[in-house]
Amino acid sequence: MKLASYDGPSVFGFETDGLRRVAAISVHTSPLATLGGKDAGGMNVYVRELSCHTSKLGLPVDVFVRRTDPDAPEVLQICDNVHLINITAGPAAQIDKNEIFQHLSEFAEQVALYSVRNGVRYDVVHAHYWLSGWVAHLLKRYWETPFIQMFHTTAHMKNAVSPTSQQETTLRAQIERRLVELADSVIAANPDERADLVWRQHTQSNKVCTIPPGVDVELFRPIERQYSRSELGLPQEERIVLFIGRIDPIKGIDTLIDSMSLLDEAASTNTTLVLVGGDLDVDGRPVGPLAEVALGAQRAGIADHCRFVGSQPQDQLPLFYSAADIVVVPSRYESFGLVAVEAMACGRPVIASNVGGLTFTVLDEQTGLLVPHGDSAALAAAMSRLLEDSSLRELMGVEGHQEAQRFSWESVAQSVLHLYQRLSEGHRANLCCDQEIYA
Repeated sequence: MKLASYDGPSVFGFETDGLRRVAAISVHTSPLATLGGKDAGGMNVYVRELSCHTSKLGLPVDVFVRRTDPDAPEVLQICDNVHLINITAGPAAQIDKNEIFQHLSEFAEQVALYSVRNGVRYDVVHAHYWLSGWVAHLLKRYWETPFIQMFHTTAHMKNAVSPTSQQETTLRAQIERRLVELADSVIAANPDERADLVWRQHTQSNKVCTIPPGVDVELFRPIERQYSRSELGLPQEERIVLFIGRIDPIKGIDTLIDSMSLLDEAASTNTTLVLVGGDLDVDGRPVGPLAEVALGAQRAGIADHCRFVGSQPQDQLPLFYSAADIVVVPSRYESFGLVAVEAMACGRPVIASNVGGLTFTVLDEQTGLLVPHGDSAALAAAMSRLLEDSSLRELMGVEGHQEAQRFSWESVAQSVLHLYQRLSEGHRANLCCDQEIYA
């Protein structure tokens, strides 16, 4: 598949005659990856949905990822005017993301060669995650193109809530500190992240814009519970607590398992924890990190009350949300909390940790309940309260559905497009006004 060539001016970067095409960099994970697997979660959704909704506004996007399959075509179409470009850098196989940094110079070189071979030029580069940010910086050798950095998570924020054995690398922390200086603009997902970037990491305040991720409010909508459970093979009479996400220590699944064992007798009766994410073998048994979660459930004495369904396609997630009585997001940190907003859009109440973006997306006592992260007793009490009060669940579900509409991708894409335009026109000061979604 060959892309249409760029017919704009031969000198690129600032002061071009218009915004023609964007290069999105997502080195370590593809927007087409199955959600809930290793390194596949909210960021994958963000890259795909933002790119597709930006293209609907008339701006083509090319998404560059590192090739992990030797047989994958170089170019794949994601949606109209959005293409995924597989770049060979390092082995064409899955490798740990901490091993990717050594291949970034080759990645940047191959991206530049791709643009030359195809006669494609870019007015703005949008880097997702720190590895991609370093690629965007390296591309300055070849293109005089401004770049936007979105970290999605930072080493500083993750390390603040993670035990020593799960700390992010020193290299990542150092590169992120450099990127806030090198980037032409930085997108923060919530006001807390913006404050961290400005006050703790000393980013120039006029280059940080607060624009949250979005949610597909057409896909994520309330579906009748009886129908959802029937489609998924879940018992109609049981009360369902739902977790959706990557199997990663920062997601706080250990706290959720402990909380399930602490539910009072009334709440624990006929209550099942459904976990969406991770890997199953051919016989449906948890493997890898999910097997550790299953072992933890067995030790806690709740194995008979857990159902592991593995990673699921995105179009199946509305069924899981709608089948649940409550959705729990027990993370130690979330820059946005996409699962919480998707659950709200589906009309389900959310119990979430009072951290990061969750404090802004979940309205305590209105669309759900906020609890301290890592506090199993507080989480158990919140679950018991909602499981025993169907009227409160219904009320929070209605409120949540209404609140989720604020985070539509159409609105988010308009804000990001404004930032692209400002950068492509050569502006440096007062790049954008922070989006008022959180107001």
